[in-house]
Amino acid sequence: MSSPRHEFPVRASKDIYVGAVMALRADEVEMPGGRVAVRETLEHPGAVAIAALDDDDRLMVIHQYRHPVGRRLWELPAGLLDVDGEDPLETAKRELTEEAGLAATDWSVLVDVVPSPGFSDESVRVYLARGLSEVGRPELGDDEEADLTTRWVTLSVAVRMVLSGTIVNGITVAGVLATHAIAGVPAAARPAGAPWPDRPTRFAERKRRSS
Repeated sequence: MSSPRHEFPVRASKDIYVGAVMALRADEVEMPGGRVAVRETLEHPGAVAIAALDDDDRLMVIHQYRHPVGRRLWELPAGLLDVDGEDPLETAKRELTEEAGLAATDWSVLVDVVPSPGFSDESVRVYLARGLSEVGRPELGDDEEADLTTRWVTLSVAVRMVLSGTIVNGITVAGVLATHAIAGVPAAARPAGAPWPDRPTRFAERKRRSS
C-alpha cells in the first residue's frame, strides 16, 4: 500500500520583480520531510505557436532576432497570450496573420509544451493550421518583429534543420517533429479547443488586479 503523495504546500511567497511580460516570485515550499525550501518561479503569460502546413507539405518559418541569445533564430510563428480574455485559438489566428501574412480554415492542437518547468510556469500550445491563404502582413511598426523574414520550407527540410542544430528554439523543435509525426495520421491531432490543463493563469490574474 503506497503512502499519500506530498502536496508541496506554499508557506509564504514574495515578489522579487514584476515586469510587463513576466514576474519573478520566491515561494517557501514545504518538502516531503518537513523542511521548507525556497523555489524561485518565473510567472509567464503563456503563448501559442503555429505550424502552418500548406498542401505541398511546406511549413512556414520565420527568422527573428532574439535579444537574450543575441542572434536571429528560425522559429514557427508565435505570440504571447497577452490580450486579457482572448481565446488562445484567436491569439494563434492573429499571430499567424501578423507574423506570416496567412489565414487558415483548419485548426487543431499538435502539442502542449512546458519548456522550463524547473523555474517557470510557461506553457505553450502549438497548433497545426491547414487550409492556408495569403492575406498579407499588417504594419508592425519599428519593433523587432518588423525585422523578421519568412520562408517556406518542406517538412523534411525542417526536420533536418532541427537535427542539424539549425533550428534550436524548443517550441519550434517540438512543433516540427510533431508535425512530421502526425503527417501520416492526421486524425491523431486534438480538437482546437481541447483542454489545456497547464495553461498559466497567475501572471494574467496579477495584471488584472493591478489594472
